[in-house]
Amino acid sequence: MFRTMISQSKKHPSLIPLFIFIGTGAAGAGLYLARLAMRNPDVSWDRKNNPEPWNKMNPTSQYKFYAVNMDYSKLKKNGPDF
Repeated sequence: MFRTMISQSKKHPSLIPLFIFIGTGAAGAGLYLARLAMRNPDVSWDRKNNPEPWNKMNPTSQYKFYAVNMDYSKLKKNGPDF
């Protein structure tokens, strides 16, 4: 497949930016998917030691990728401790 892409880019140099943007988009999507799998409190990889990881999060910890107008350092915990 890569050999075909290289041969096509030699024949048609205008395809090089297309390959770059498609590759960058695929890499970015893969990295974001890995970040969701590792950093999201809804995902539990270790059910024996930490079956409910969302209960052990501090209210000041930011788990969203981008938060608009939200200061996590000023939040207080409203719920009970489990």
